[in-house]
Amino acid sequence: MKQYQLYTTMGAGFESVVAKELQSLGYDTQTENGRVFFKGDQSDIVKTNLWLRTADRVKILLKEFKAPDFDTLYNQVYDFDWAELLPIDAKFPVQGRSVRSKLHSEPGIQSIVKKAIVNKMSDQYHRRGFLPESGHEYPLDIHIYKDTARVSLDTTGASLFKRGYRIEHGGAPLKENFAASLIKLTPYDGTHPLIDPMTGSGTLAIEAALIAKNIAPGTWRKFAFDGFDWFDANLHEAAVAEAKTQVKPLEQPIWASDIDQSILEIAKLNAHNAGVLQDITFKQVAVKDFSTDLENGIIIANPPYGKRLKDRESAEDLYKQMGDVFRKYDSFSQYYLVGDPNFEKCFGKRSTKKRKLFNGNLRVDFYQYWANKK
Repeated sequence: MKQYQLYTTMGAGFESVVAKELQSLGYDTQTENGRVFFKGDQSDIVKTNLWLRTADRVKILLKEFKAPDFDTLYNQVYDFDWAELLPIDAKFPVQGRSVRSKLHSEPGIQSIVKKAIVNKMSDQYHRRGFLPESGHEYPLDIHIYKDTARVSLDTTGASLFKRGYRIEHGGAPLKENFAASLIKLTPYDGTHPLIDPMTGSGTLAIEAALIAKNIAPGTWRKFAFDGFDWFDANLHEAAVAEAKTQVKPLEQPIWASDIDQSILEIAKLNAHNAGVLQDITFKQVAVKDFSTDLENGIIIANPPYGKRLKDRESAEDLYKQMGDVFRKYDSFSQYYLVGDPNFEKCFGKRSTKKRKLFNGNLRVDFYQYWANKK
């Protein structure tokens, strides 16, 4: 089976998390900012789309070349064998990005790439006029960095964070792959308890359950490669069937609580859709009333950030409550994603480690308090 140069994209700061995940799936990796490269065939395209919890997309690198001007860009793109990749009726949107390059007009770059592909396919298919673009979608990407262009085919389609289980959203939920990445930054593997005391729509608890039970996060969805006419259609179905045989029972409890009962109902629905409702104990509890007899586990939470002044005051009051309640549970490793630089002061304890991240465009910190195991 043909081997491809593949790569994944991910959120800023999660390159090492994705690289470790790919390595655990058996791949040799090379990492650069925003991308982790690996090699594989069609079965690996299926496997990585199905199993990667922390990445955004899996792409095939089609061609890499220097593009100092539009003529070179056009000629290099035209020189590719597009008829091997795209059927005559293919829908092929082109996304373009340019960073620190002579060619800086992204609409212009997209237009030239599109024109080169249309002209080459028209020549290859002996067709005059417009191509129909009425068939399946083949999402293409042109990225130019310091005058080096990369042309890629996206095998994923809708981003991998769109697992398919989250039907309703509560408030401002974490993206699923972002939540999974946070959990991957902890020692959690399902062999000790996990508690999310401000669960919102339940994403952290659900992603923890998927990890603990070894459920493939892409089980419920389709991918762009499902529409590629040259792709072996049996591979996806077989991979999902194999993944379902690898599901295992939950070893240790997962608790998820929130002060808002209405949002807990949304969390329960999402957990039901993910097939893990019976594996998570949901309870309506305010932080100030929280208690547990569990030990030697993980507490992880994404409390409100409080961007507006009034909200910030109430958020910082909540952080003080968190400190009063959770500091005593020192057999738990504790992890809090917060956008307030005063968090440690409010919480009443300096973190063991702090990691800078971006939740979308919002700069946040992941405060880590390591446990004193009993």
